[in-house]
Amino acid sequence: MEASAVIALALVIAIAIIIVKGVVIVPQSYAFVVERLGKYNRTLEGGFHIIIPILDSIRSRFTKQEQLINIPHQNVITRDNVNISVDGIVYVQVEDAKKATYGVVDFKNALANLATTTLRAEIGQLALDETLSSRDTLNRKILSAIDDASSKWGIKTMRVEIRDISVPEEIEEAMNMQMKAEREKRAIELKAQAEKEAIIREAEAAKAKAFLEAEAIERKADATKYEQERVAEGQYKAMRIINEAMKDNPQAAEFLLAKDRVEAFNELAKNPSKDKVVVPYETTQLIGSLSVLGEFFKNPKGM
Repeated sequence: MEASAVIALALVIAIAIIIVKGVVIVPQSYAFVVERLGKYNRTLEGGFHIIIPILDSIRSRFTKQEQLINIPHQNVITRDNVNISVDGIVYVQVEDAKKATYGVVDFKNALANLATTTLRAEIGQLALDETLSSRDTLNRKILSAIDDASSKWGIKTMRVEIRDISVPEEIEEAMNMQMKAEREKRAIELKAQAEKEAIIREAEAAKAKAFLEAEAIERKADATKYEQERVAEGQYKAMRIINEAMKDNPQAAEFLLAKDRVEAFNELAKNPSKDKVVVPYETTQLIGSLSVLGEFFKNPKGM
């Protein structure tokens, strides 16, 4: 009885071990590569799975989440022979667990070295100024180069970021001096441009003022001309009326002349001076004028 009990217990334990070893629970976003007798069998995705113990074994486990690979600090020489220190970050994601298992021994180490060599090659083609100002372009070039190689390993390179670019102290001082000179040059150019624009605006304002003044003078001249034309036209009409009246009545001219003489005499008579003596130059003409006025007022219809 004791032997049979031991055997039964051993069988129960063996069955339990087989069941435990045969049940595989894969977490979400993970992939397990299973080999059967040393050969690739299948890839287990997230969930509950059963394998055959002893025959099947789990060769590798990968997460399908994005993973971070550091590019360590390294010295790189630019096209213009400046020695700079660069480091960066590569973000990758496992898309095919089988290729990642059998295509490369250690994909993280392989990608880190590939990123390092690619970074050296790309920066070696750029001058220092281009390297500092073209990080986005540099990131895209490195990403394209790494992704072409990593795709064969079942790895997708998501993005590459150059984290830091350090230049020697003397180069940094020279760059600061150059930047200062550029800023001063730019300030001088902006000041000169502002002065130029101010002069142009002043000239345009003076031109506009002169144009407006000329236009005002022209309009004033037109108004004066119009006024003189109207006055001349009025005088012409008055003279024509007088001429017609003189044709109808010969005494009309003498009447107008006498009228003017009398008005002039009245103006002289209004002078308050006591030492004045008013004597007409031609007394007989004045008397004649008065007689003409008398006759004219006697016969006003003769006009």
